[in-house]
Parts: sequence; C-alpha cells; structure tokens
Amino acid sequence: MATYMIKVSYSVEGAQGLIEEGGSSRKTMVAKMLEEMGGNLESFYFSFGEDDAYVIVDVPDSVTAVALSLAVNAAGGAGLATIPLITPEEMDEACKKSISYSPPGE
Repeated sequence: MATYMIKVSYSVEGAQGLIEEGGSSRKTMVAKMLEEMGGNLESFYFSFGEDDAYVIVDVPDSVTAVALSLAVNAAGGAGLATIPLITPEEMDEACKKSISYSPPGE
C-alpha cells in the first residue's frame, strides 16, 4: 500500500453541498470509495485557511492515487493536491542508495 496526504479545496458548489450534507457524510463517502478501490481511510480532518480538508489515505499504488485524484477533480466539487508520504523505513532505504549526480556548472 502507498500512503498519501490529500489536500482538499472545495469549490463554491462543493462547499454548498458540504453545508447541506455535513462533514460526517463526506468522511463516510470517502471511506466507502477508498474501500471499493482496495484502499482505506487513515484520517480525515476539516480545516480553514488555504485548504478545506486534509485526508490521509492508503491505496494499492500510484495509479490508484491518480485515478482517485482525476475522478474527484473532474466532478468539480473540490480540487485535490495529492502528496505521497514516505515512511521512515522507506527513507532509510533511500539514504542507502548510491546516486551519481553533479550539479549544473560542475
């Protein structure tokens, strides 16, 4: 499974729908959608400011994450920014990889 943080920004129509249906119904719908995709909802928090919600999800792979993002963005009620999250163990593996790189100008 791959873990992602999804930043949600509601459109005017999405915010109106949220007011009508409430926050718990959104969380329930997202959890059901993820289950159908073979994933699960880790956490769902609403916020105020630049983003309207932060959602942590586990999905089978990056293709599933892209499909989720496309479906939600295409529906028009909200815009998503999907950020992959890296575990400390994955970071350990990355730190052990040998990469040959030279910055520009060297």
